[in-house]
Amino acid sequence: MDAFYQQKPTWKDCGDGFQCTAVEVPLDYAKPNGSRLKLSLIRLPASDPSKRVGSLFTNPGGPGGSGVGFARSVARTFGADLRRRFDIVGFDPRGVGASAPVRCMTGPQLDAFFGADSSPDDKREVDAFAAESKAYAQACQAKAAQMLPHMGTVDASHDIDVLRAAVGDRKLTYYGASYGTYLGALYAEQFPKNVRALVLDGALDPKESSTGTLVEQSKGFETAFRAFVADCVKRTCPLGTTAGAAKAKVADLLRKTDETPLTNTLDTRKINESWVTMGIATALYAKESWPVLRQALAQAVQNGDGTLLLRLADQMVERGPDGTYSNQTDANMAVNCVDKPNPPDAATYGTSADEAKRSSPLFGPFVVWGGLPCVYWPVQTKRRPEPVTAKGAAPILVIGTLRDPATPYKWAESLASQLDSGVLLSLDGDGHTAYLQGNTCITRATDRYLTTAEPPKNGTLCH
Repeated sequence: MDAFYQQKPTWKDCGDGFQCTAVEVPLDYAKPNGSRLKLSLIRLPASDPSKRVGSLFTNPGGPGGSGVGFARSVARTFGADLRRRFDIVGFDPRGVGASAPVRCMTGPQLDAFFGADSSPDDKREVDAFAAESKAYAQACQAKAAQMLPHMGTVDASHDIDVLRAAVGDRKLTYYGASYGTYLGALYAEQFPKNVRALVLDGALDPKESSTGTLVEQSKGFETAFRAFVADCVKRTCPLGTTAGAAKAKVADLLRKTDETPLTNTLDTRKINESWVTMGIATALYAKESWPVLRQALAQAVQNGDGTLLLRLADQMVERGPDGTYSNQTDANMAVNCVDKPNPPDAATYGTSADEAKRSSPLFGPFVVWGGLPCVYWPVQTKRRPEPVTAKGAAPILVIGTLRDPATPYKWAESLASQLDSGVLLSLDGDGHTAYLQGNTCITRATDRYLTTAEPPKNGTLCH
């Protein structure tokens, strides 16, 4: 393993002030002399080299999100003091983006998968979606068999330690959002003495089961939707003048599109219940998208036009106007399916979907059934979910947003309590993750922690 840790990568200019390089890691850490992968990295160098502390590694989550693309987009939105003292570093995790990407489905095949009825109402519909899910798993086995056993977060977190050494940092400074919190937490569990400062924003709960995660996530979307509705009815709302009427209007829209798709001026896709639900869910990730969601729902309810909802859904799955997809979806499935044990069959899976529907009638079935390919995945793990303590690590900052749609606030509370050195910082707000929303209280507390490694008081609540 020494050869991997002793790499000295050569950084080259890659435009707009950024530098890029690649670092090698073993495909299988149990066989370090076997096949290797090249991981793609990008950095925005510290603006004041005389005050440089080291590198601030970032991960946008997903799993499947490109850290290189994330860094290009947001590196300059980090605070000026951070940018003076740290190189802002992004990386594509194994199997993602430019790092030996996993590819399973073609664009038309993904269109068919996402357009399938992922809220099945009877055995015939369950069997039909199961067939789509099996086809997905088989496509991944056919095209990415070598990578699939090594796509788990434990391997990816080990990669981070190699990257840390490669850039010359003795300890890790890290900002991870959403799934990036799970990646960071497992890093801390494996390498607690190598932690300098870790920010875990929009936390996942490591001890949740694979289906339990989806059930709880669906509740998060329901909570976020209620917040959207409460805001909508205070304005000119296409859904009615009361929250009850608005929720009923959307439930009726989903029922109708389960049978009769909306029109679409973009392409030939049928805008059915699955695409509509995905479009709504996408807009709940950021409060800034609520006006667009009001417009999209107005077009759908009043004119039967699903074009804007489809545009929103395409953002979620990174589908381009030409019908091609990034590899985000394939990588997302490949990571999720091997990280935790999965139910043995569709019938067992359906029990979790039924549970989700009771607590989240609008989003429950859609969120839970979407993970069905994992039942048929060619690689299954026996590694059980368990709490992460990271005993011996320096203080770790966990940030939670009270009405986060994708990572419910209770997960931030749980992760902060599991970590021996966990510190909880909360935002009374909406949207997915908190730090890059621009809230002054969150920004100051986080920037100070990343700069000095001194966390805010545990339990601090920002408004």
